[in-house]
Amino acid sequence: MSDPPNSALPINPSTQLPSIQSFGELSHFLRSAMADEESLQLADGMGGLAASIEAVLSGLRRAADPAAQAPALMDLMTILREHRALVIALSPAWRGLYEYASYLAALNNFRVLIGEWLLAATPKAPSSQIRAISFEDFELVGWRTLGEGMLLIDMYEQLAGREAGDSTAAPFDEVRAARARTWWERLRG
Repeated sequence: MSDPPNSALPINPSTQLPSIQSFGELSHFLRSAMADEESLQLADGMGGLAASIEAVLSGLRRAADPAAQAPALMDLMTILREHRALVIALSPAWRGLYEYASYLAALNNFRVLIGEWLLAATPKAPSSQIRAISFEDFELVGWRTLGEGMLLIDMYEQLAGREAGDSTAAPFDEVRAARARTWWERLRG
C-alpha cells in the first residue's frame, strides 16, 4: 500500500485520505492553511461561518423547535451577510474563477434558506408553505456552502502557485504562435 497523502488534515484510517469530521475541524484547518492576505481573510470569514453553523447544529441537536433556534439563525444570517460582502469585495483574480460564482450562489442559497427557516419559526407563519428546519437539511447546506468556499480557495491557491512558479507558459505560447503562423502561411498558399 502506498504512503498516505501529505496533508495538514487528519488522515481517515479506513480510506487513507484527508478527512474533516466537524465544522470546528474545518475552522481550525482554514486558519492554519492559507498563504496570502485575501486567502487569510476569506478563510477567517469561513471559519466564523463554520463556528456559527456548529452553534446552530448544536442547538438543533438539543431541540428541533424552530423558535428556539431563531436567535442563533439571526446571528448566522448576520455573519453570512458580512462574509458575503467580503467575498464580493475580493480582487478580480478571484472573480475570474468559475468557483467564485458557485460559492457566491451557495452563499445566496444558504441566506435564502435561513430566511425561510426564520419565517417558519414565527408563530404567524403559514405551515403549509414553509417547512421547518431539520438537523440533516441544515447540516447538508452548511457543508455544501463551506465545501464550495474551500474549493474556491483551493483553486485560487493553485492558480497563485502556478503564476508564482517558473513561467513555462511563455515558451509554450511562442511555440503555439509559431505553429499557427506556419499553418496560416500554408493555408494561404
